[in-house]
Amino acid sequence: FGRGEDQVWTEELQCRGNESEITLCPISSSLKHSNCSHHNDVGLICSGHTEARLVNGSDSCSGRVELQYLSEWGTVCAVGWDMRAADVLCAQLDCGSAVALVEVDWFVEGSGHIWADVFDCQGNETHLSQCGISSWSRAACSHKHDAGVICNGSSIAFHEGRVRLSGGSECQGEVEIYLRQDWRKVLLDSWSLSEASVLCRQLGCGSVLNYRSSPSTTEHKHTCVTAFSCSGSEAHLGNCSNAQAVNCTSGEHLYITCSGKHQQ
Repeated sequence: FGRGEDQVWTEELQCRGNESEITLCPISSSLKHSNCSHHNDVGLICSGHTEARLVNGSDSCSGRVELQYLSEWGTVCAVGWDMRAADVLCAQLDCGSAVALVEVDWFVEGSGHIWADVFDCQGNETHLSQCGISSWSRAACSHKHDAGVICNGSSIAFHEGRVRLSGGSECQGEVEIYLRQDWRKVLLDSWSLSEASVLCRQLGCGSVLNYRSSPSTTEHKHTCVTAFSCSGSEAHLGNCSNAQAVNCTSGEHLYITCSGKHQQ
């Protein structure tokens, strides 16, 4: 923050941390530091964010993340945002828990200030101010990286991320996922055992037996979904990151077989 000017206060403050004003803290004159100068000026960064909101969504429980610092609203850089922080934000807004982190094209780019804070939440906090916060390089952030969240209290969440299988049985078939208010085929290109395990779990169909290219040759003129990234422990594909809508004209569609609900 640079060096200050004028007098340097050298007495040591002995605050307990529960005082409402710093003037209420005891001062120890016996611990004066006579060798202090403006080279030793103290700087302080407070958590600071007083209000939060989700904007440009279908309701107050979905949208682009915006935080207020003092009187200024700003967007949040998605680089420092994860599902645990999103869970805390949804709880703070009385919107339940987070269903999905979404890209900026869901809710349009913001404008003005970008808060580049990295929130280190456990997920059980009730307010973002209770999370550890560090600062990320602002050079890595632009409004193209604005964070968006869908909470389960949103009307979008009722359908968003739902999965169904077609052309087979209850636990076997070509995969379709409801994303951005439409049913879409899933491309095989970036699929792995982790994503397949989450899908079978979400359907209540046990574990994955295999996944492969769909035998269907039906032409799809609409967009498909690709680039899911799951750890394998999630209960729902909506909790996985990086799903993208792409053109369906190329790429193989996903066909999966799960172990559960076998027909006798």
